[in-house]
Amino acid sequence: MNNINRSRRNFLKTGGALALGGTLPISLVELAFAEASQNFTFAYISDAHIQHIKGSRFVRNWDRGLIRAVAETNLLTPKPDFVMFGGDLAQLGSPAELDHGAEIMSALSHKVHYVMGEHDYYLDLGVYWEKLFGPQYHSFDHKGVHFIVLNSIRTYDDWTYNRWPGNEQRMLEMAGLDNPNGSPFMVGEEQRKWLKADLAKIAKTTPIVVFSHSPLQKIYKGWNFWTEDAEQVQALLKPFKTVSVIYGHVHQIQYNQIGNISFNSVMATAWPWPYPASYAQAQHYLPKLTVPMNRADPFFERDATGWQFINVANGNVDLNFTLYNNTDRVVRFDKTKKHPADKDYQTENMRIDPQQHY
Repeated sequence: MNNINRSRRNFLKTGGALALGGTLPISLVELAFAEASQNFTFAYISDAHIQHIKGSRFVRNWDRGLIRAVAETNLLTPKPDFVMFGGDLAQLGSPAELDHGAEIMSALSHKVHYVMGEHDYYLDLGVYWEKLFGPQYHSFDHKGVHFIVLNSIRTYDDWTYNRWPGNEQRMLEMAGLDNPNGSPFMVGEEQRKWLKADLAKIAKTTPIVVFSHSPLQKIYKGWNFWTEDAEQVQALLKPFKTVSVIYGHVHQIQYNQIGNISFNSVMATAWPWPYPASYAQAQHYLPKLTVPMNRADPFFERDATGWQFINVANGNVDLNFTLYNNTDRVVRFDKTKKHPADKDYQTENMRIDPQQHY
């Protein structure tokens, strides 16, 4: 913990006005205001993928990742006002997995808000999850900030209701990473109407923080790092001065800036994903500001874990990564170019070759 605290202190010496910080397996978000007494933090944990084996047996690695995240969250200073869980608590959405994940999470000494992931949803379309954690989408206000929780992993009705012989098959089809039988994620018309009505009550100067599971942008369709109606959701958020979207799902370092909206991924407690080789051939799908995860060995369970600090002041994105088993890394918002720049991993016209970063 001494190295963690030292890293956090070093960042805060140079951090901006609105700071999102974290460690894989957790992220700590600080929202700072002109009056220090108004500052507050929240923590973020995501993608535990608790997987049931048989009886009382679960995959130990995923258990341990979530247990560690909960323990570190309880030790955070300053104490966060609340905790977000970013989705995919379970691997195959069973009551046994969700109950076990909820039991681990119950050790948190904080209020918790939950985002739904596809691994939580597609067995019973969220029925059991709702019994445990409440509505699939909602909003709340905290100390002058408007927070929005979306279910961004819905898809077309035909795929959801008509294509598969049973719920288990549907869950297995959506759980596959590189699966041609999957279907693009979306927020959907019902939630977009709700979101429009929710935002109509909010002043345009109010800071907005959106929690989703999928990225609310179109990154890579082959792995469903993709939200089909992303542009429609972004249009609803565009009128606001400062908007930050924080998401899980991708298990890797990502950041992007689209107009007034900053996008920041939170890494997983379960395992990190490498970037797919086809990124190099799919540049038109890839936001130009997204860069590969800084990691040496994608098969080492905790490679690239560490502290992640993100300054999202004024809708911009700055990041400091202090990684336990890899080279530290800094990304800063370039005021001249008006986008984040990573001098070690990104050049102006760079085409990504993921093999250079494994």
